Amino acid sequence: MTSTIIITAGGIGKRMNTAVPKQFLLLNGTPILMHTIQRFFDFDAQAQLLVTLPAIWFNEWAHLCEQHNFTLKHHVVEGGTERFDSIKEALKLATGEVICIHDGVRPFVSTETIQAVFDAVHHTGASIPVIGVNESLRHVLPNSNIAVDRSKFKLVQTPQCFEASLLKKAYEKEYQPTFTDDASVVENIGVKITLVPGNAENIKITSPLDLAIGELLFKQ
Repeated sequence: MTSTIIITAGGIGKRMNTAVPKQFLLLNGTPILMHTIQRFFDFDAQAQLLVTLPAIWFNEWAHLCEQHNFTLKHHVVEGGTERFDSIKEALKLATGEVICIHDGVRPFVSTETIQAVFDAVHHTGASIPVIGVNESLRHVLPNSNIAVDRSKFKLVQTPQCFEASLLKKAYEKEYQPTFTDDASVVENIGVKITLVPGNAENIKITSPLDLAIGELLFKQ
């Protein structure tokens, strides 16, 4: 089956407190977004690669690609106000029978994780990677809080993989604040989501601490 990879890179670097978006920050000397694209190109060089970016950063991205001699084939799509809007725009160009969506600032996704979501989607139509919760959790109520069983909860990662027909149908709906990821959008039309094991290193780099951890992961 043919595949489309959509890499979302709509961040503006607010939590990083930097002048450039976090996806452009250097990790081991190379912009984070380039590491992420490379991961998926190495997994499937034939997949259609779409990258969503705010229009104001198109020129900067082109400059970075030239500066770092980054020539992997990909198509840049103008992102929208919300992540939902960016994906909706990318879907207009997506040609794959299976569509996989990944955060541009998750450069440490493993080949095993990518393979797992692709394998599962062929059987179920919708699959996402998750990892366990290692710390205690409490449910905060208006006037109290109670401990909850952490074994019943999972942390959700990307890439999230879907049959193209299901994903495109789901994105015909209007945006809702409860749409925190693509799985929540697809779940909204009654599709069951299959969970597969993620990898702990698949962190989302959104803060200076995350960036420091990323540098350590590269050194390892």
